[in-house]
Amino acid sequence: MATDNNQEKRANRTLLLTMACVVAAVLVIAIIGFIFMNRPDSFIEGQVEGSDIRISGKLPGRVAEFYVQEGDTVKAGDTLVHIHSSVVDAQLGQAEAMRTVATATDKKVDAGTRIQIINTAASLLSQAEAAETITKKTYQRMERLYGEGVISEQKRDEAKAAYDAAVAAKNAAASQLSLAKAGAQQEDKTAAEAMVKAADSGVAQVNAILEDSYLTAPFDGTIDQIYPEVGELVAMGAPIMNLLRTGDRYVVFNVREELLNDLPMGKELKVMIPALGKKEINVKVYYIRDMGSYATWRSTKSTGSYDSRTFQIKARPTEEIDGLRPGMSAVIPDWE
Repeated sequence: MATDNNQEKRANRTLLLTMACVVAAVLVIAIIGFIFMNRPDSFIEGQVEGSDIRISGKLPGRVAEFYVQEGDTVKAGDTLVHIHSSVVDAQLGQAEAMRTVATATDKKVDAGTRIQIINTAASLLSQAEAAETITKKTYQRMERLYGEGVISEQKRDEAKAAYDAAVAAKNAAASQLSLAKAGAQQEDKTAAEAMVKAADSGVAQVNAILEDSYLTAPFDGTIDQIYPEVGELVAMGAPIMNLLRTGDRYVVFNVREELLNDLPMGKELKVMIPALGKKEINVKVYYIRDMGSYATWRSTKSTGSYDSRTFQIKARPTEEIDGLRPGMSAVIPDWE
């Protein structure tokens, strides 16, 4: 019985000794690794960005045809897409019809009164003059007979009244002929000219909208993304495609504010682009701005003393780099 206890104690001591040796070996390896392990490189990582715009127009309609595809390189002025709108086409037809009516009315006013109306007024004046001549002679004869005592005063007065009426009728006919020859009033002419100008403006307005039926590239660039498909309806101002400006590339970094002292405005840096075979390029800082509380990423307290704010830094390559595209990673290596 005593022999069994001694063997168990020796086994326990052996196990404890083995465990102690293992722990000691692990500690020694950890210490050696901590001492001789290379400290990882410190770096700042950012991303390549580019200037772009969304191509859109003021014509609501249906996409009839695309003249480019995603990834195509275009020049300023190249036609990108055709948008068709039957509604605006109908509006143009209506506006042109209104202009035709206004122009015809203006010409009619400028042409004056029709010759038939003038001739009729002249005939009436001739009749009135003839009537005046006859009644005048009759009145003069009645006046002479009244002086001789042949007729009564009433007969003479009746002849005088007929003559006065003939004179009034002749004057009225002369006025009508004068108005017919003068044509429309100046106010009518002004109104007709204003109607023509308003109709021309309506046509010009519709044509201005129809100019956006064919959208063109405002600058040299690359088609980054096309949103609708052929046949889809697009609203006024809706984005049709995204255009990246050729040669306008820059690198964006989000850094803690304590690093700003080493990244002043105008400083040149070496940046490594992994996507270009870890090629190093030179960039120059041209933009520094506080991202604010609305930023997507913000540093937390560093050591609990104060909040370390995040700043956005932009740096532009000092020379054009072939193959540099938005979305690529950019790294400032060996940052101390």
